[in-house]
Amino acid sequence: MRLPVPGPRDVLSALERGGDQFEALIGAVPRALALLDRAEALLDGAHVAVQRVREVTEAANVVVVRANGVVDGAETAIGRVTTLTDALEPSLTKLQPTLETLADTTHPDEVAALVRLVDTLPALTDSMEKDVMPVLATLGTVAPDVHDLLTVARELNDMLAKIPGMGRLKRRIDEEEGQDETDATVR
Repeated sequence: MRLPVPGPRDVLSALERGGDQFEALIGAVPRALALLDRAEALLDGAHVAVQRVREVTEAANVVVVRANGVVDGAETAIGRVTTLTDALEPSLTKLQPTLETLADTTHPDEVAALVRLVDTLPALTDSMEKDVMPVLATLGTVAPDVHDLLTVARELNDMLAKIPGMGRLKRRIDEEEGQDETDATVR
């Protein structure tokens, strides 16, 4: 759009038309200069706005790149989870009734006890391997020794029974043990 700024011909033409026109033309010059100043200010403002739009666009591009990375990671994770759930679905379908029963019948105290048990499993396993298993391995050789001890105890009992006065002592001990058992059942 062409701005109506008077040129040299316009000035000459105005001089020919008369003084009024010339005064109007001279009065238009400050207005034209003011319009130019305002146009420059608008251009400066537009330049600042364009710079800010550029900065926002660059920041948005950085965010878009990061978002693309997150989306790619999410797609990978979704693929892995899908593969895993597809593989576990038959087993989980079979276990569902058992899991529901377990969830309905398990008390929080039982869960806490189970957690404590799991926490002690390493020490329990270590003790089993070092202490109990060696003893269990020797039980096969202990049985004949225990049998021999029982035989000796019977023979010793028979010998003690032949000592004079031992029969009375044995009856008294049996009576006291019977009395102790009666007292224990009454309580």
